Amino acid sequence: MGTTGKGGKKTQPSSGKKVVWESGEWPPRVVMRRAGGLRTLESALIRSGLGPVAGVDEAGRGPSAGPLVIAACLLPPKPLTALAGIDDSKRLSEAVREELFPVIQRVALAWRVVVVPSWEIDAIGIHVANIEGMRRAVAGLDPVPGYVLSDGFRVPGLPVPSLPVIGGDATAACIAAASVLAKVTRDRMMVELDQQYPGYGFAAHKGYNTVEHTEALNRLGPTAEHRRSWRNVRETGRVATDAAYAG
Repeated sequence: MGTTGKGGKKTQPSSGKKVVWESGEWPPRVVMRRAGGLRTLESALIRSGLGPVAGVDEAGRGPSAGPLVIAACLLPPKPLTALAGIDDSKRLSEAVREELFPVIQRVALAWRVVVVPSWEIDAIGIHVANIEGMRRAVAGLDPVPGYVLSDGFRVPGLPVPSLPVIGGDATAACIAAASVLAKVTRDRMMVELDQQYPGYGFAAHKGYNTVEHTEALNRLGPTAEHRRSWRNVRETGRVATDAAYAG
């Protein structure tokens, strides 16, 4: 775990040396060596004394129904054969994601999944909900990471240095692992909601704005799991309650 010294400086342990940086500053640049697969960036950070490195990603940002699920994952420093097939969760089949899910949970140094319900998304907005969820997920990791890689955009307010990585779930193994944890968790929740709210096809398209979902939404009206702040939900002109669904 890093320590805080005088003047706001933080020191992070490493193998054979210590790296000190000023709070709020970027860490020093490092030489990138090919580590194989998705571990190049993480390996470079670890060699510079900035590890362990956590990845954070979300699932469910676009759908008009269901929760936003965010996951943070801290993988061991060395590549594992068990995770050789890991990739961006969107590139993997459902069967492969389901196979990787328990493996990631077993081999990770730490992992945390945060669920943000639809009502909270409506209250604070999807982007704020995403950022807050990522903060919560990272804060729940033990051991504490020395560095965080996020997928696509910067996450302010993290307790350690971080870096946004464009296409991160296809670039860094820790982000890819987080994406699998988030995706599988949300998919399972949507399958359960499909049983609670039949007719919307939640198990098939997970609440995305497909033609089938839009037709069901207009025909049946919103459920309590729909995001009222979404335009297509508002345009139904119907109250998002269980009573509306039943009637």
